[in-house]
Amino acid sequence: MDQEPSLEQVIIDCRRGSEKGFERLVDMFASRCYSYFYRLTGNAATSDDLLSELFVRLCEKIGSFKGGSFEKWLFTIASNIFHDHLRRQYRYRRLLDAKVLEMRQDHPPARSNDEAMDRVEKMLRRLDDDTAEVLMLRFYGELSFKELAEMRSEPIGTTLSKVHRGIKRLREMLGEERG
Repeated sequence: MDQEPSLEQVIIDCRRGSEKGFERLVDMFASRCYSYFYRLTGNAATSDDLLSELFVRLCEKIGSFKGGSFEKWLFTIASNIFHDHLRRQYRYRRLLDAKVLEMRQDHPPARSNDEAMDRVEKMLRRLDDDTAEVLMLRFYGELSFKELAEMRSEPIGTTLSKVHRGIKRLREMLGEERG
């Protein structure tokens, strides 16, 4: 019975240029990364494009991974790709603000019958961009607080505070819906 290779072995295979290694890497992380992009953009086509760009970038940069948390490294690249996307998409702050408002007003297409998840996604869109991104990296990217703080170059206490405030705001919004 064949055993699935470890992440470390998959990375070694990728560094050697193994097509199978890259296929395994995509299989391991595509779903989480797509969810991250989708929750940031609310658009399936854009999320697909960003995911493709991420895996192209991984093919190019896999040799620069120096160890440590692969997920942190991966989601740092994903975050950079998203921010590059925003910079390309919007040349002026005024246009960025208009798009953020539009994104918050638009509802993503329902992908499941899970009403609670749909409500959480709508609430995430109402948060400021920084808070929404921190929560998505923490919970959808499954990054630890330490990894998140390092990725964002901020003290861990700041990261903990942002996540706590974000969760508190989500709970308040949930209470407003019920009240």
